[in-house]
Amino acid sequence: MPSYVLFAIASLIWGSTFWAITLQLGEVPPAVSVVYRFALASMTLFAWCLLRGDKLRLPWRVQRWTLLQGFFTFGLSYVCTYNAEQYVVSALVAVLFALMVFWTPICARIAFGTPIPLRTWGAGVAAMAGVLLLFWHAIGNALHDIKGGGQGHFLLGLLLGIGASVASSAGSIVVAKVREQSSNLLLTTGWSMFWGAGMVAIWCLATGQEFIIPRAPSYVFGLLHLSIFGSVVAFICYFTLINRIGSSKAVYIGVITPVLSVLLSIKLEGYRPGPVEWLGMAVCLGSVAWAMRGPAAKPAPSIQLNNPIETP
Repeated sequence: MPSYVLFAIASLIWGSTFWAITLQLGEVPPAVSVVYRFALASMTLFAWCLLRGDKLRLPWRVQRWTLLQGFFTFGLSYVCTYNAEQYVVSALVAVLFALMVFWTPICARIAFGTPIPLRTWGAGVAAMAGVLLLFWHAIGNALHDIKGGGQGHFLLGLLLGIGASVASSAGSIVVAKVREQSSNLLLTTGWSMFWGAGMVAIWCLATGQEFIIPRAPSYVFGLLHLSIFGSVVAFICYFTLINRIGSSKAVYIGVITPVLSVLLSIKLEGYRPGPVEWLGMAVCLGSVAWAMRGPAAKPAPSIQLNNPIETP
């Protein structure tokens, strides 16, 4: 499958998942919903692997990296995301994920010593200015709420959203170590989701969160959409892109996803951004687009799966 098709599929699916997460809020604790989502997604991937004739067992040298990927990508990142959307409209959380274009090179620098181009630093500063404009009024209202004795939950949601994007970037870097150890993308992703769901489940049990069985049809619809399309299909497309073109380029999906999420929030959540918010989004996403125009990184070595995906 050509890389541009993978890019389009992942962008369209993830553009809707930030809104779909809102369908899972309320009845079930957010972290428990993360467990349900990735437990179902991992079981789907394991079933797929068995149908292909794959063995599910992986040696520890591989499992240690899938466990770390599961912690960052499918555990910490999504617990932060689900909780952030309790306080911040889904479209704004999606915009925060656009910052992965800058967090990912920083994580690569820390992990592998990869140089960060000057363009990336400049675009990152511009993106932060755009985020500040985007949340300017909301931050001001939250600070006013705190002065009046309130709790300023919006600021908590903002910090959780930023933390989620940083954790996702760290997980994207770990993918490079996973692919060094195994070429079976479906199986390693299934194990990463399994470990992520397991670690979040242990945290839920330790903190006394109740595993409620959801009954609302909207919750079930959201769970199926997020588990099958948002977790299995989109992540396979995304990780395949990382294998082909590298994590620093694959995260450019973060330019398209927020735009689609904003349009959905306007239509379905009643989100009405003002002139300052529109300016902030334009500056943030424009800086991401500027970073994309930098010199192309050397593509990552092609990974052949047991059932190979066609290269362009």
